[in-house]
Order: sequence, then C-alpha cells, then structure tokens
Amino acid sequence: MKNEAKRVVSAFLTAVQNGDNEKLASLLHPSVSWNQPGENQISGIKKSNAEVFQMVGKMFELSAGSLRLTDITMIAANGNKASCVLRWTASQPNGNAMEVDNIDVYTVENGQIIQAEIFSADLEKENEFWA
Repeated sequence: MKNEAKRVVSAFLTAVQNGDNEKLASLLHPSVSWNQPGENQISGIKKSNAEVFQMVGKMFELSAGSLRLTDITMIAANGNKASCVLRWTASQPNGNAMEVDNIDVYTVENGQIIQAEIFSADLEKENEFWA
C-alpha cells in the first residue's frame, strides 16, 4: 500500500499522544525490535511489544506520569520506513525536567511497526533524567 509506513506511524504517534493503549498494541508487532538509546534505566533493545510497554511504564513511573509527546514536527517516508521528528517533555517531583527532540525511524510491514530506532538530540540530558 502506498504510504503505508507514513500512515501507520502517524496513527501510532496519534495513539501515543492520546494514550490509546489498545491502538498502540494493534500497531506494534508482537516481536517488534525497539532500540532505545543511552545508558540509563530505559535504554537498550526491546524484543517484543510487551518489553516496549514495560519500558514506557517505567518512563511514566520515573516521570511521575508527566511524560508527553508535545510536538510531531514531521513524518517522512521512504518505502517501508518512516522517520519523524518528535518533542518530548517530562518532569520529576524533585524539579528535574526534560525537554528533548528525537528522531525516530520506524520500519513497517503489514500494517504494524516491526522495528524502531530512536535517536536523541540530547542523550546526556536523557541519561541524567532517566538515570
């Protein structure tokens, strides 16, 4: 399907913004490979949608529920891959705050994300925040 990657990634990011876990689960392949950068509690390669949901749960725990995808600057597609520029914000009760831009690259097959590679514009800040 033409523009399938862009359509799936757009739907995924909208579901992230809306907290629609059912939609998120339908768009992540059960065996998704998710590469989260850094050297912190959430870093590493996740090898299933269950591991991705565990990571996101930990992010919400560490951010006292404040993690937000505040801006989707663009989504561009090339074949079955789509990249996007995203802005994330979060804060912690101790006053530590984070605002960071990411470039995410998603690979889509049969209407689901099978791979995600995340790039942070400020990995040092993310390592500090997610320590």
